[in-house]
Amino acid sequence: MNATRRRLLWAAALVVASAVVLLVGLHGHGISAARPPSALEERAAVAAWRFLVPAHVKRETNPVPATEAVLNEAADHWADHCAVCHGGDGGGSAKLSRHMYPRVPDLRASRTQSLTDGELFYAIEQGIPWTGMPAWTSGTDEGERESWALVRFIRHLSALAPAEIVRIEGLMPKSAADLKQEQEIDDFLRPAPPQAPGRRAGSGS
Repeated sequence: MNATRRRLLWAAALVVASAVVLLVGLHGHGISAARPPSALEERAAVAAWRFLVPAHVKRETNPVPATEAVLNEAADHWADHCAVCHGGDGGGSAKLSRHMYPRVPDLRASRTQSLTDGELFYAIEQGIPWTGMPAWTSGTDEGERESWALVRFIRHLSALAPAEIVRIEGLMPKSAADLKQEQEIDDFLRPAPPQAPGRRAGSGS
């Protein structure tokens, strides 16, 4: 056995031993989705996910053109399926995802925008395990086309105009609580009906 191979084996043994010591030290300390992961955990998770994405997928190019019609269609799909977690603007600030860890990423940031189109498509279709990102694959050509259109929309997020964001937020599904709150606001702002002449408020006659 040459010196280089011995060094590699010792290094591998040291990594395994360190992992065992770390796991033993953390045993019984609890696990929770209410705490943010460390920067090391996040980097390791992203690196592991990218390592596992098939190489041919990473190299795929988007077959859907970047037209206004495609972006408008994708915006509707985004409002109905994605904005509840990612926010209307893609910033990741939404009620549902506020206490989700790992955090829903800001899709406008370089961490997401540096991914290839194929990686974004794969994340949409296959989801990301150990996060809140579900797999949206339907196994159909139309489903794949919708995912590729969403990739176009994700690339467009940093250029969204305020009017586009307002339109998306208006299309987002509303819960019963949201609808009730809107009704209460409307009732509060609605002008009181005019009183009959000669009748005072609080008067019984």
